[in-house]
Amino acid sequence: MSNSSTHKARKRFGQNFLHDPQVIQRIVNSIRPREGQSMVEIGPGEGALTGELLAVLGQLDVVELDRDLIPLLESKFSGLGELRIHQADALKFDFCQLSPGPAQLRVVGNLPYNISTPLLFHLLEMSHCIQDMHFMLQKEVVERITAQPGTGQYGRLSVMMQYHCQTEMLFTVGPGAFRPAPKVDSAIVRLTPHRQPPVEVDPDTLAQLVTRAFGQRRKTLRNNLKGLLDANAIEALGIDPGVRPERLNLEEFARLAQAINR
Repeated sequence: MSNSSTHKARKRFGQNFLHDPQVIQRIVNSIRPREGQSMVEIGPGEGALTGELLAVLGQLDVVELDRDLIPLLESKFSGLGELRIHQADALKFDFCQLSPGPAQLRVVGNLPYNISTPLLFHLLEMSHCIQDMHFMLQKEVVERITAQPGTGQYGRLSVMMQYHCQTEMLFTVGPGAFRPAPKVDSAIVRLTPHRQPPVEVDPDTLAQLVTRAFGQRRKTLRNNLKGLLDANAIEALGIDPGVRPERLNLEEFARLAQAINR
């Protein structure tokens, strides 16, 4: 067994290693791994979650950027099952290559805070091969992912994640469960890609529209959508051009996006 205290968490990789056994067990119980399932863990770190998953699954893929952690993981889990380590940047990694078929890959990870949002968008592009995702994220990010219209947390991330997935905040985790302890609370989120999108819309147009709509949160739709849709076009859809973007639900954003494509 390697001495886990030999690896110093690196700021540039946004590393915070999970060490609380109760929290680890609670995460595993939420994921409910089953033998034979295809699963990939992003950023295994020192393997706090890896060992628990590998013990149940018998085989596991992990994507780790920090090459110094790889020998530690190899020695720690040799003989426990088949651990396939991909030394790669998760932001550039093709996760679909690990999926045996459509919607069969399960993705888990304690995501580095500094890349969590771009990484989520990267994974959304591959949602057709993903069964579900369980992530530890900054609590504030999970609140934004699961936020409802009319709340302060509701924004681009909420709309786009909810277009692609069913989103569910499972539980929060305090800073003490990590080494080094982060300055914020974390939370576990479950994301289950929709097999049939909840609204009919071109995803690229929706993404462009939502980015523009939330470009300046304090401004109204009329101002933020200048050049895309004028006030009359917005009103013709039964939407008040004088409201702020956080008042709109996914269905209303879809209507606006469809109008752009007409």
